[in-house]
Amino acid sequence: MSGDTCLCPASGAKPKLSGFKGGGLGNKYVQLNVGGSLYYTTVRALTRHDTMLKAMFSGRMEVLTDKEGWILIDRCGKHFGTILNYLRDDTITLPQNRQEIKELMAEAKYYLIQGLVNMCQAALQDKKDSYQPVCNIPVITSLKEEERLIESSTKPVVKLLYNRSNNKYSYTSNSDDHLPPHWPPRAAASWVSAPAPRGMTGPAGRSEAWAGEGPHSSAPPPGTSR
Repeated sequence: MSGDTCLCPASGAKPKLSGFKGGGLGNKYVQLNVGGSLYYTTVRALTRHDTMLKAMFSGRMEVLTDKEGWILIDRCGKHFGTILNYLRDDTITLPQNRQEIKELMAEAKYYLIQGLVNMCQAALQDKKDSYQPVCNIPVITSLKEEERLIESSTKPVVKLLYNRSNNKYSYTSNSDDHLPPHWPPRAAASWVSAPAPRGMTGPAGRSEAWAGEGPHSSAPPPGTSR
């Protein structure tokens, strides 16, 4: 039987301080109340490793018990089941969440379980090395979407204006109104010559035209004519 609460249950009787007589009781089951979470396990499992729990259940340390015989440990019981599994098997599957690994490592340090502390430290280092920060930038198209996104955010919001998503307006005469100075760069341009239609001839019977691009392409280079 176990739970996840870290609150100690109320009790009418004052806990009793006594030494635990653990000699020769390796297979005996004991009942533990760890911060309100209840566990059953054997003395053998608790004394396999040289930890604080071994000191408690080998008679070297005094333990607190309530009137119903539960041995009281004033710690959060959330990860105590994982600690028991490590004491039984010398290995466990660690949580995936970094915060839970840190919580488990703190409990392992309290109970002086160095092997489990080392496992947690190695797992945290692996996760740190493989961590790749990701920045998600949602694109919204309406004021309602913007308001909903800002209201649902728990962090400061940075708003970016994205005015060139539609290429239809990229090179119109007023596209510069929405862009910072010097953007876009002046497009490449050239002065080209081609055979002229009948009745529209320039020098040497050819038609000349300015083949520039972009909002700054309305005039040919100096020294040329249309």
